[in-house]
Amino acid sequence: MQNKFLLFSTDGCHLCELAQSVLQNAGIVDYQIVDIATDDGLFSQYGTSIPVLKREDNNAELNWPFNIKEVMEFVN
Repeated sequence: MQNKFLLFSTDGCHLCELAQSVLQNAGIVDYQIVDIATDDGLFSQYGTSIPVLKREDNNAELNWPFNIKEVMEFVN
């Protein structure tokens, strides 16, 4: 079974756009973007730390800044 990933983000976040580029360059294409602006709880939790990549299998999180090498280590 393949791991699923969430990318906590919001519209207009230039760091989130950079994070998406890193994920694409690392070959990570199976992730869901979660807009924290639509949920008060997520906004409270991630409002000052987005973008954050989260593994759904073990709830581990990788906080920005991250690079391709760090993403590859995180997903494997």
